[in-house]
Formats: sequence, structure tokens, C-alpha cells
Amino acid sequence: MNEITDFDSLRRAMAENSEQPEGPARNARAEQLLAEAEKLGIPLAVIEALGHQLKVYNYSSEKAKMFVPFARLLRMWDERPEDFDAYEAHSLHWVFKWMSAGMLDQPHIPLASIEKWLGEMEHRYRLAGYSERAVRSAEFSVAAHVGDVARAGRAYAAWLAADRDDMADCHACELHQQGSWQARQGRDAEAVELWRPVLDGEFTCAHEPHAALASSLLPLLRLGRVDEARAHHLRGLRLVRAMESMRGAYADHVEFCALTGNEARALELLAERPAYFTDDGQPRSRLSIMAVVALLMDRLVELGLGGRTVPGPAGRSWTAATLAAHARAEALALADAFDRRNGTSFISDRTRERMDQRPLLERLPLGVRSVRTAPAVPVAAPSPEPEPSGERDLPALLAEARRMSETLQPDALQAWAAVARAAQGAELAPYDRAELLDHEAMARGEEGAELFERAAELYAEAGDEGEALAARARGAYVRALAGDVDAACGAVTEPYERILALYAEDGTGLRQTASVLMSRARIWMRPVHEADGPVDGEAAERAEEAVREVLALVEGRTGEDVRLAVRQAEAWAMLGELAGRGGDPRAAAELFARAAREFTDAGVPWFAVEYEARLAQLAHHLGDPAEAERALRAALEHGGAQLAPAGRAQLHLQLAELVGGRGAVAEASEHAAEAAHWADEAGDGPALGAWARQQLGGLLVRQGRWAEAAEVLESALPDLSAETHGDGAVVQTLWWLGDCLGELGEHRAAAERRLQAADIARHWPEQQDHATLAHLAATSLEFADLPQEAAQAYARAGELWRTVGDVHGLVRSLRARAWLALRTDDDLPRARELMTAAVEECGTALTAAAGASGTAGAADEAPAAHGADSAPGVDSAPGDDEGWERLTAELGHTHRQFGDLLARSGADRFEEALVELEKAIAVFSTLGADAVHARTGAELAAGRLEAELGRPDAARARARAVLSAYEHAPESDEPATTRRAEAEQLARDVREATG
Repeated sequence: MNEITDFDSLRRAMAENSEQPEGPARNARAEQLLAEAEKLGIPLAVIEALGHQLKVYNYSSEKAKMFVPFARLLRMWDERPEDFDAYEAHSLHWVFKWMSAGMLDQPHIPLASIEKWLGEMEHRYRLAGYSERAVRSAEFSVAAHVGDVARAGRAYAAWLAADRDDMADCHACELHQQGSWQARQGRDAEAVELWRPVLDGEFTCAHEPHAALASSLLPLLRLGRVDEARAHHLRGLRLVRAMESMRGAYADHVEFCALTGNEARALELLAERPAYFTDDGQPRSRLSIMAVVALLMDRLVELGLGGRTVPGPAGRSWTAATLAAHARAEALALADAFDRRNGTSFISDRTRERMDQRPLLERLPLGVRSVRTAPAVPVAAPSPEPEPSGERDLPALLAEARRMSETLQPDALQAWAAVARAAQGAELAPYDRAELLDHEAMARGEEGAELFERAAELYAEAGDEGEALAARARGAYVRALAGDVDAACGAVTEPYERILALYAEDGTGLRQTASVLMSRARIWMRPVHEADGPVDGEAAERAEEAVREVLALVEGRTGEDVRLAVRQAEAWAMLGELAGRGGDPRAAAELFARAAREFTDAGVPWFAVEYEARLAQLAHHLGDPAEAERALRAALEHGGAQLAPAGRAQLHLQLAELVGGRGAVAEASEHAAEAAHWADEAGDGPALGAWARQQLGGLLVRQGRWAEAAEVLESALPDLSAETHGDGAVVQTLWWLGDCLGELGEHRAAAERRLQAADIARHWPEQQDHATLAHLAATSLEFADLPQEAAQAYARAGELWRTVGDVHGLVRSLRARAWLALRTDDDLPRARELMTAAVEECGTALTAAAGASGTAGAADEAPAAHGADSAPGVDSAPGDDEGWERLTAELGHTHRQFGDLLARSGADRFEEALVELEKAIAVFSTLGADAVHARTGAELAAGRLEAELGRPDAARARARAVLSAYEHAPESDEPATTRRAEAEQLARDVREATG
């Protein structure tokens, strides 16, 4: 900790403390600095230290401490205003607003004192010549807080009518407060529209858009704009997570999760900030968090999770039920304290409303890792009528089960289970008992063979020989499912032969016969399904023969019979499987498409889903992404509520890939988020869910949605592994995350992620990615103000660039090291050495490129590394024109940076710098129009040096050269317009300097 010896060291210490994270440690340091300031005997030092203390208290959970330093500052102002400089005088009046808001936050401060303070504020602002805007804004806050809607409306209008001046809150804060008022009045659309400039980043400050993003969550949900709400949650939470003073906004995010089926995430958020349960420096924000905790815990109790252990105040363990009661009591006690101070019931009423909210959505997929806390409870589900029970209901239940079986409804087996429960102890006819056993066997799957045999006996006893044979054939098929295909083939032979004979004699119907033939076909298809490699030819022939026998029986004869239509569709699907396994994907696709159509036409679209998914894979393989996309969309539509979570996740993930591939990145993001959600629902979050999150993160990166992408990628990382997902996926995730963190200004964290990725990539045979990541990590370290580490990383990257033969990367790493040497160590010789090496690498590469082209004398045509006289024209570039031009441009940029570096090192280097800039101009000139902006930039830099060296004519000539270069450029050419303006400014500066 730096010793405070004078005013300058005090100011440095306060600046350093301002950069520390919000919280008690920063506040304690501010208190120490005030004590040090008092020792200096300089009134302004004490004033600044008090102002610093006020600021850190305001941006922390200890807001209640603000009043003492402010009272002291105000007394000092009244006694000796001349001790304040202009900045501190302005700051003193500015924090009047903090005091007003701070008093509202403290229920022990009487309302009369707050009203008196408003009058004092108005008086002092008038004396200082400020407008009423800030005063009316403060009055509005008081009126809105106590629920005086009429007064709040008048103050709101007066606030907006008053002129903006130096005391007005920033645009971002004003718009946030105005939008919040509109939302409270039920005008959500107006609120969001007011917040738009803040949400879009047009207006920002220390707490915005953080607060506006949090406030917008529920209004957006109520407006049905769920995609925006999700984006604001991911983006906003990242902003407020580390800010202790934003407990109220953090509570909004917890509330959002509690009302969108994301209770598990809400619990994670509470666990991240345990101090929020007990910090009492700002009672109003504590009221917010406790009300939201009560809301969340009541929701968990409603889901049947009252006994679940949850995070809560330190000192004891909590269940959802015990914390629900505690949080509600705390919230109501705090609300009552405010209401007793205010003389109303307004705060208590609003608090109860907040705690008693109902979910706005059953579940909103957020894209981040989550675990379903319990089966979903439908939003506002009506209480079901009690179902009658007993023997009286058996005929109705039996009729309903038969109806559902006839039409192959997904819940048919559950209906038969209800019949079985109702039939306990009842006398049933043999046919009824046969149906019950038959469907119980279906429900048991591979374990149902014996039940099918018993059902067959009962069907026979009831006189339905055809259905008895069908039941026996179904029993044979489940033996095949259990792995005993040979036994199944033997078991189905007799039912097959007997049903054909019986059908020929009109002894049974088409449906029963088709059922036996389909069971036999399914059995013969088992070797096809189970084959790891090519299918045995004889097995494939037997299977196809059995399938075509089904088609020969039912094709054209299905009529309105759903079961027969399904047999026909299934047969086409089997032929599709055989075609695909036989190496004919195009025929397979056509057959799967036909099967899917027939299932859908039969009124059972959920049976089409499997084959539409298969069709999508084949279409993708055949290079028909449009057909693949159509099939996937159809599968999702047809699957409906019957589609299993794992299958839904797979379909959404495939759609995300296809849709993203054609550039519809926003829609692809939605599908990836859905995939992540359904993977979590299926219990496959660590595998499929992590992959979906990784894809979602990449799609968000493509849209520049850095904060959302970072949240999603960080959520994916713990589950991604080289064993499950491949080390390429892990590296890509770290790479994307590093990009996000860099864009968000979190450069140290970006460097860590990029170094992690580089450490994995260093084991790969191809080292290009390793080199790129090492270079990116070096850049992050440089931005993180870690120059020594950055220099080492650039050196390592340079070695890798040389290994992979990438001259551009090598040259850029050398240039970066040169700048670091000058900036951090003021080591011009080392910087010059590195920049010279960069120039030489460019020259060597150009000479090699010329030689490799085989052009006679081409080596002599390369742009000179140390002089520009021999630089060739554009049409002299040999061989690979594009590669040649890139290398030439790299050389030009290196000369340009060399010149800038020398100029930065001091006026005694201007002549040398000018030489390098001349070289840059000459090199860029060889590239013609493609490098005009680079050339004119170097020309202007040279012109400014000419002016500094006392050569006005030369400087003016440089300016004219730039203007000439853009003589015919249109006004719409923004770079040209900028360059012209810079050249004109240079000419004016020279003219003014020379009189």
C-alpha cells in the first residue's frame, strides 16, 4: 500500500481505490485515506477525501454511511466555500441527489426530514443558479415511493419540463427512472420504448444499462417479447453480478428466473451472493431481495420441494419451506417499517403483490446450464374435477381405451392401464380380459412375451382366432427385440402360415392378417437393424420379401382404417431402411418421405417424426439443405407433445446447424437454446446440452452479442470434455470466450482463456491455431496492462508463426514487441532492433515469393526492405498476385509503424521517422487504389513531421498530395471524407503557424 506523503500521492491512492471492486474493503480504504488527508493540513485534500468516501459508500451496500461525510462537507462549504475548487463545488451539489435517494432508502429517517431536505435542496440549487430539473426529479422519487400518484404525476411533468443542466442526472439514469414509472402504471410498451436508448448503449453510466436491463425483464415478458427478455437477463446479469451496490437489480434477475420456470438458476444466483441476505446498509434493496426470495421459495414449495436445502442467511441450514417463511416475515417487517415512516400501506401492498406473483411462463429456455427442479406445474392450471371411480365407470373406460387404440393415440396404453385399475375385482368377458393382457404386454416391451401368449389363449377362448394369432406374432416379435431372433423366427412361422390359410377361407379379417405379416416383417428386419457394417445379402432379401408381402396385402385397401394405413406406411419406411443400408441413399430418402406423408395423412403424424429425422440426415448427406430443413421442421411440428425431450433436443440442434449455415443466425440461436433446454430436460445436459450451449455461444458471437455469449459459453465449459465432445470443441469454446471477454474489456480473463486454448492446441499436429491463440493471448495481456507477460507471449507466438511459415503473424508479433519495448522500458535500441527485424522478414518473404514464381529477374523486383526506390509497380508482382500484394502491404504497414515508433520516441528522431514514412508511402504506392487510404495516412503523418521540422512548404505539399488522391471520391466515401478533412486541417495548421 503506497504511503501518503503529499496531496499528489493522496490523489493517486484515491484513484487506485476507485478502481477496486465495490464493497467493505474499498470503503475501509476510503476511511483510511480520509485520515491521511487530515494529516496533510490541506482543506481541499480533506474535501476530496470526503467526496471519495461519499462515492464509495454510495456504490456499495453501506449507503447508510453517506450522511456523516456529506454533513461535514456541507458544513465546510457553509463556513469556507473558498476552500472548494470548481470541481468539488459541483460535486457537493451533485451529491444532494444521492442524499435524497439515500434518505428514502432508510426507514428510520422521518418523512418530514426528507421533505425538509427537498426544500433545502431546492433553495441551494436556486442560489447556485441551477435549474429545477434535479429537484423535481427528487420530489417525484419521494411521491412515487409513498404512493402519492397525483403528486408524482405533477412532479414528473415538472421534471420533464425543466431545462437540463449540469445538475440533471445523466440521460441514462433519467430514462431508466422515467421508464420504471411507466411500467408501474401498467404501460409496459411505453416503458420499454423509453429505455431503448439505454438498452441499446446510446446512453450509459456506472449503473446503466445494468439497471434498465434488469427493470425491463418482466415488462418484456408481459409484452410477449421473450427473446429480448432472455437476452437482457444474460447480458444484464453479467453487468450486475460483481457490483455489490446493485442488489435491487440482482433481485430482478432472481425474480425473472422464478417466474419463468428457471428456479434452479435462481437458486444458483442466490448462492453466488450470500451477503445479500443480511447486508443492512440499504434497507430498500434488502426488502427487494427478501421479497423475491419469498417468491422463489413459495414456488419451490408449490413444486413439492419444500424440504429441499437452499442457500440462505449464514448461521443455519435452510429448506425452501423454512426460508419461505423467514423471507416473507423479513420482507413484510421491512415494508411495515417504511409504511410507518410514510403513513401509508403502499410499500406493504406492493411487497405482497410481488411475493404472490404467479409464473409468467412455464419454462423459458435461457441457454445456460440448468437442472429441472421438479416436473413442470402448468401455469394457472385449473383444478381437475374428481374422476368417478368404481365398477360403474368400467364400460366408459373400456370404450375410451378401445377408441384410442383404434386410432393409435399416444396415450392409448395409459387408457388401458386405467381400465385395468378399474377392473380389479370385476368379472370380465374373455375378450375384454384378452385386450387387457394384450395391452399390458405392449406396455412391458421386451418383457411382454408371456402375456401375449396368455392374451392369445383368451382371444381363442372368445372365438377370435385371427386376433389370437396376431397376439402370438406380437409375442414372437418381442423375443426378437430381446435379442433371440432365431427363436422369434421359429415362433412366428406357425401364426404366419395359419393366418394366411384362415384369411384365404374368410376366417379372419384384413387387419389381423396384416398384423401377423407386419410382426414377421419386423422380426426379419432385426438383423438389418442390428448389423454393424454391411447387411448380409440373404438377410436383406428375406426382410424385403417379408415387407413387400405386407404391402401386397394392404396397399390400396386401407380405406379409413388407421391401423392398416399405418401398416402400409411402416412398410415403406422399412424399404427405406433397406435401401439406405444397401447403399442407395436417394431411394431411401424418397421412401422415408413417402412413409412420413402416409403417417401424416392417416392422422398419426407423431409416427412420421422418426422418418422425417432420418430423411433430414439423408438430405443433408445428398447436399439438399433445404429439404433437410423442411424435414426437421416437419418432425418438430408432427412430434408435438409426444416428442421425447432427447429427440426434441436433437432436432433443434440439427436445425440450428442448418439454419445458421444459411445465415439466419438469430433463428439458429433460438433453436440452439431450445436444444440446450430439452437436453437438460432429458437429463443429458453434460453431453448433448453442453454441445448445444457451445453451438449457441458461437451463434451469439456471430451476432456480436458478447455478454450473452460469454454467459452461455462459461456455462458450457464445465461439461465440455475432449473425451465426449473432442478437444477441438473445447478449444473453440475457449477461443470464442476469449473473444467475448476481450470485447467486454475483461482482458486478463480473456488472456487466461486464450492461454488455456493454446495449451490444448500445442499438442495438435497443425500449429496454426496454436500460433493464433498465443498471439491473441499476448494481445489480451497487453490490454490487461501486463507488459512483461505480453512481451513473452508475443515472442512465443513469433516462434510459432515462424514454424508454420506465416510471415504476417511473425511480422506483427515483432512489431508488437517493439512497441512494448518502447512503452514499458523506454528501450529504443531494442524497439528499433525488433522493428528492423520485422522489415527484414517482409523483405525476405517478398524476395522468396519472387524467386519461387520462376520469373526471370523477379527477385530484383521485390519492394526494398530498406529503401523504396526499387519498389515495383502493381503489374510487376510475380506469381500469386494476392499473396504478393498482402506481403507488400505488410511491408508498408511495418515501415509506417517504424516511423510512428521513432516519432513517438522524441523530436530528435523525427528525421529518421520521416525516412520510414517515405518508405511506407513508396511501398503503398505500388499497390495503387487498393492501398490509397494506407498511403494517404502515411502521407499525412509525414506532413505533420515536416511541419514539426519547420518545413511548411513540404507539409503543404503532403496535404495537397492527399487532397489530389481523393479529388474524384464521392462525398459518400467516409474514409475519403475523413482524409480530406485531415489534409485541410494540416494545411490550416501550417498556415496559422507561419502567419
